[in-house]
Amino acid sequence: MEKEIYPVMFVGAGPGDPDLITVKGQQALMTADVVIYAGSLVPEAVLKWTRPETRRISSAALNLGQIVDEMVRACKAGERVVRLHSGDPSLYGAIFEQMAELQKRNISYQVIPGVTAAFAAAAAMGLEYTLPEVSQTLILTRVAGRTPVPEAEALEKLAEHRTSMAVYLSISLIDQVAKILKEAYGSSAACAVAFRVSQPEEKIIRTTLEKLVETVHSENITHQALIIVGKVLEVGTEQLTAKSKLYDKEFTHGYRK
Repeated sequence: MEKEIYPVMFVGAGPGDPDLITVKGQQALMTADVVIYAGSLVPEAVLKWTRPETRRISSAALNLGQIVDEMVRACKAGERVVRLHSGDPSLYGAIFEQMAELQKRNISYQVIPGVTAAFAAAAAMGLEYTLPEVSQTLILTRVAGRTPVPEAEALEKLAEHRTSMAVYLSISLIDQVAKILKEAYGSSAACAVAFRVSQPEEKIIRTTLEKLVETVHSENITHQALIIVGKVLEVGTEQLTAKSKLYDKEFTHGYRK
């Protein structure tokens, strides 16, 4: 009798707090026979949802071929496989290339989304990225490092819009990032650095673009940090003037006359 082949479950672990994983992601971990997790980014605390007998494999030292081989081998043995990514798998998760390899081998897959760091940081800061008449756009991006960025998406071009922006995977290039952002937003513009947000080591540092480089160096932040900039950081609850039409008593819509 042939063993049933279960789909590989790509699961977003969230920003690090094991309680910030989705219920669906938690359930996938609780039934998994094998979990291949991004060991350099996903804290082992998230693995508390697995069973004691679940096989755990860190992919930190593995290449694409080795990761896919592990998934395929486990699937063909009739095991339930979870590929656990940090944050949300769709954002800088390199999942599409894994999906392509699984498809070549006739292995099906499903994706369970997760909370990305930009949203965990906003929650920690009490921040709304899309304040009426301040900003209605949020850009999630990164600067080019060893992984290139399309020319049209260079940080210089995106920063010209002066929207709310969260810059991922770029803290090691903080001098370059700060220079570009200062030219677009101005040296006195507010910004923030969110380090390992939602984890025990979390640091949320509010500063200005003028002091951004100095702050990052003095705090010795070199990895797993998000850079946030935008006018929404300069609006406190006491300065809020424009409000959403949604709850305006003079605003009529399909549910309120």
